[in-house]
Amino acid sequence: MQAENPRHYKYYDLVMAAFVTVLLCSNIIGPGKVCRIWGFSFGAGNLFFPISYIFGDILTEVYGYARARKVIWAGFGAMLFATIMSQIVLGMPADPNEPYNAVIDPALHTVFGNTWRIVAGSMLAFWAGDFLNSFVLAKMKVWTQGKYLWTRTIGSTAAGQAIDSLIFYPVAFWGLWDPATMMSAIAFNYVLKVSWEAINTPVTYAIVGFLKRAENEDWFDNQTDFTPFSLQD
Repeated sequence: MQAENPRHYKYYDLVMAAFVTVLLCSNIIGPGKVCRIWGFSFGAGNLFFPISYIFGDILTEVYGYARARKVIWAGFGAMLFATIMSQIVLGMPADPNEPYNAVIDPALHTVFGNTWRIVAGSMLAFWAGDFLNSFVLAKMKVWTQGKYLWTRTIGSTAAGQAIDSLIFYPVAFWGLWDPATMMSAIAFNYVLKVSWEAINTPVTYAIVGFLKRAENEDWFDNQTDFTPFSLQD
């Protein structure tokens, strides 16, 4: 039976808003630019998308899987709305009497006119990766009796980012990219995202410690129903 958590928290809504903000910005702004540093090329969003995993870790560690589940669905809904809105805006005819449209309309199509495969891959990868991240962290917290937070944050991110990358790239680019190029991109971006999580471990520790003290909460998912298809606390 699901262990219900009827409490109301001071900072939960703020963490949810931060999670959704990072998720939307990294998926909308990030893909618009490919960067090259030290001989490696990668989408700029890859520097920021892992931050959403940090927030996912914080939510699960402090408030529990069920509360994190609500936030994941909120993020998924926000991505879905942004996708629908972008397609409607791009599909609307531009006013030929407005000179600025001659500049902005092609740019909008370039940045936001992703193919259905990229959109589908991004949303499926986020959904599966974030739920796996939260599930692994919640289970590891019970197994470790709340000790060794760093093993949970890095371990859950390693699992979540693995499924995220293995879903996104094949769905978005299979048949378009050379298989060797795809595997190289998967490997590089996976290492980049997990390394970014590891580097930010001290920040995660600080935020988790603050929230646990401020909320007087340290939730353990001993009796949680881990189905992703629920909004129950």
